[in-house]
Amino acid sequence: MDETAAKEAPEFIVVEGPIGVGKTSLVNRLAESLACPSLLERAEENPFLERFYRDAQAAAFPTQLHFLFQRSRQLDQLKQRDLFDRRLVSDFMFDKDRLFAELNLHPDELALYNEVYGRLAMDAPLPDLVVYLQAPVEVLMERIRKRDRAQEKTLTPDYLERLSDAYTEFFYYYEQAPVLIVNAGEINPVDSEADYQSLFEQICQRHHGKRYFNPSPLAIN
Repeated sequence: MDETAAKEAPEFIVVEGPIGVGKTSLVNRLAESLACPSLLERAEENPFLERFYRDAQAAAFPTQLHFLFQRSRQLDQLKQRDLFDRRLVSDFMFDKDRLFAELNLHPDELALYNEVYGRLAMDAPLPDLVVYLQAPVEVLMERIRKRDRAQEKTLTPDYLERLSDAYTEFFYYYEQAPVLIVNAGEINPVDSEADYQSLFEQICQRHHGKRYFNPSPLAIN
């Protein structure tokens, strides 16, 4: 590990991307490399998520509200612990919640969700860098299959396609923080040390606006 590069890494790093792309695994590796805490989404604590995967139309609203209140509590804890005085990596953005709400909720549910969101007044600190992982739907489906989580067995390629498109649109207009857009379908920074080191070097560089990391596996391995 390049200790000099690690010292230059952004203070607050967020890893984002669709289900199955490898966000949490990468965050765990980054936290270890940077010797810093991580802030994880903890989706397994949402009691409505399994029902959502079985019947999205019926369970989308309580699922989104649970995630919204969970985000609010996590933000309060961060402010109390003053973690932003030191480095932190996370596998979700606070304002990502609205992406899923707009994708899954009916208009009347979305209006109520937006009202609750506004009353919570979630003033989240901006990341110093967002690492946006992209991968084709077939890659996402294969990785979801390999990790074999019971609640994800009902996920369909159509839903992942719509989710991936929503992420693409979200980050196309996102300008609040620098974004490193990574072609995660061509590399595996979780299982390949060479791939991880290559990505880590990119993350530790200075970032402005949007940058793309689209490595060739042949060039890395």
